[in-house]
Amino acid sequence: MTGLQLRGTRPSRLGMLLGLGILITTVALWPGGIGSPDPITRFLLAVAVILIASHLCGEAMRRLNQPPVLGEILGGLLLGPSALGLVWPQAVTWLFPHDVLDSLGKAAQLGLVVFMFLLGCELRVDRIERVRVIAAGVVGGMGLPFAAGVGIALVAGPMLGTSAVFFGLALAITALPVLARILVDLKLDRTALGALSLSTAAIGDGLAWLGLTLILAGGAVKTAGLAAVLVVVTFLCVRPALAALVARVRSEQLLTVLLVAGAVAFAALTELINLHPVIGAFIFGTAVPRDSPVVDRISRQLQGFTLTILLPLFFAGVGLNTAITLLGGDPYHWVLFVVVLLVAQATKVIGAGGAVRLAGLPAGQALQFGTLMNCRGVTELVIASIGLQAGLVNRLGFTILVLMAVCTTAVTGVAMRRLMRRTHQTAERY
Repeated sequence: MTGLQLRGTRPSRLGMLLGLGILITTVALWPGGIGSPDPITRFLLAVAVILIASHLCGEAMRRLNQPPVLGEILGGLLLGPSALGLVWPQAVTWLFPHDVLDSLGKAAQLGLVVFMFLLGCELRVDRIERVRVIAAGVVGGMGLPFAAGVGIALVAGPMLGTSAVFFGLALAITALPVLARILVDLKLDRTALGALSLSTAAIGDGLAWLGLTLILAGGAVKTAGLAAVLVVVTFLCVRPALAALVARVRSEQLLTVLLVAGAVAFAALTELINLHPVIGAFIFGTAVPRDSPVVDRISRQLQGFTLTILLPLFFAGVGLNTAITLLGGDPYHWVLFVVVLLVAQATKVIGAGGAVRLAGLPAGQALQFGTLMNCRGVTELVIASIGLQAGLVNRLGFTILVLMAVCTTAVTGVAMRRLMRRTHQTAERY
């Protein structure tokens, strides 16, 4: 046994009850009462509640062999009008007043900026092999869901929002971070199928963010031109400068500050040219040098705080904007949700799996690949939130996209386990 150990420190039930009683009595008898909490106190209480709810749900999902991030997303949904708001609406109003929501939104934006920076750092297109199969997976896995999403949005009309192209893009997403976690859980991360899936998802994510940039720019020639200039300058100037910086700076702490500051500065720059801040952070992340042990350590350190503390605040914001009651008032809304969910899953599996099957992948592996591409996770929530902020999708469309992301992510791991048991084969045989 290492470390200090004090005798008698194990709390008894009697001691815990006594302490709780003293606390309650003190609060009740305090002269003048405790008073109404100020905005800072409410913000801190809201953060504490969000973190506890998100991580308790994450642990529950872990025990069900699901990615913990799925539980964290569900924890955010439980705090919104779809769950807590139905049974105790006063609690939601008290916990999340307008000023607290505003503060949570700013903290969530910072978390998203750092998260997208890390996602850009992990985008590896320099190790891609079997280009023909990957190209087929990208085209089939994004093309068919995109076309189906555009078709659904055109038929639904203003019921979902104002941009059919955006809705199609939202259906074409595959979440790279959650996919990587599922592959680790299934012990497929070091297999040929795992490498193929990650490479395809990485390229697909890059194309999705490019497409979102074009959608947000719209007809604004100035915005589109400035975005193109930013990308060119990043890869011609910023990328070599970052390589020299990483090679020369000896202080890991200083390098961490410089990289995060660069990501935040790029986020602010894209906000100035009327694009979402996360796009700038993602672009900056793609310029960070690869195969650097220092950068890898920095990424792991930033991931710990970002994924554990900041990202659940974003999930809570998503939950507060998601109202399942919007579906309950009209049967056509439920029909629309079911259609979107079924089409989203079918087009991913058929489009991605069918394309790589035609490119030469064995049938069993092609089906597993298509199933893995169905995972949408966090990336879907980020893009849906951007669409809601930009007015490209309304709250009903946003709610449908969020629920679709949760369902498709939950189905991916379960379906893969069944497929692997049924076919009696592993990815190593490919």
